[in-house]
Amino acid sequence: MFAALIGLVLSDFEIILGYSTISQLGYLFLALGVGAFSVGIFHLMTHAFFKALLFLGAGSVIHAMHEEQNIQHYGGLKKYMPHTALTFLIAALAISGIPPLSGFFSKDEILWYSFANGGFIYWLIGVFTALLTAFYMFRLYFLSFEGKERFGHDKHPHESPKVMTIPLIVLAVLSVIGGFIGIPEIFSGEHGNAFHNWLAPLFKNADRKLAIYGTHTHFEEILLMVISVAGVAASIYYARYIYLKKPQIATNIAKKFKGMYKLLLNKYFVDEAYEVAVVKPIVHGSDKFLWRIADNKLIDGLVNGTASLIGIISGSIRKIQTGVAQFYALVMMLGIAAALFWILLSI
Repeated sequence: MFAALIGLVLSDFEIILGYSTISQLGYLFLALGVGAFSVGIFHLMTHAFFKALLFLGAGSVIHAMHEEQNIQHYGGLKKYMPHTALTFLIAALAISGIPPLSGFFSKDEILWYSFANGGFIYWLIGVFTALLTAFYMFRLYFLSFEGKERFGHDKHPHESPKVMTIPLIVLAVLSVIGGFIGIPEIFSGEHGNAFHNWLAPLFKNADRKLAIYGTHTHFEEILLMVISVAGVAASIYYARYIYLKKPQIATNIAKKFKGMYKLLLNKYFVDEAYEVAVVKPIVHGSDKFLWRIADNKLIDGLVNGTASLIGIISGSIRKIQTGVAQFYALVMMLGIAAALFWILLSI
């Protein structure tokens, strides 16, 4: 939820998708936290399809816009990049959880398990995040591909070559059909959820077995499904209304909630807090202690001290190296005499 809120205000194409990934990781751990391990892996798989598509679509757009990444400087790209626009739209619908795309099946199952296994508050947080996801993804889509052109004459957007668009098409197909391997049990009948059945041996000792339908009914599951899909559809419509028809609404909200807007725009000042709490102390400690004391005084002192000691010893020893042959002969004779004297004493 926190990461999704950040996505509402950012303007960098790739950074928005980056925080979207953080938000989806939260969904994965929501599933794990309520004991739905197979569901978490299922969402990891479906997320791989549409998030890879989104990031590659971003690369296609940035390439076409000559490295420009600010979506406020885009607009109207659909007519220049129809294939990229269509595949990106499919990915946005999938991550939003619109049926029957892949994201719907995994996200809805996470929401259901959150409600049945965790409680109403977990489901509410999950649904609220789903609404935020749909809103910021279609904010991204509408500001980039729809509406008026907001780029200068120096930009000449064009469709990317096939080496870029063919992978987009492949991932778009997977984003559409990838969820059918995990159709919920209420729709798959006696065969059950194929993806869950496949992973059942792996999680048989870890899965939290739920007597879901002992306390919850199929009607509840379908009702919650309808509520979440209707909410997501409303979020998409509201994003379209604001960013294509009434953009001043977004401007007015940013001004009215200036503090909240600044907090989200600066990503809760996490980077700044990390700078103060971690980076600066490490840099300061490295400068004042590791460099000045540990490196200069201890390490350099030990190395230089060893060299100086060797220099002193060498200076003393080399004094016996006079270069006078008579002196060397005298030393040899004294050595021989000392050896003979030692031998005689030992006898």
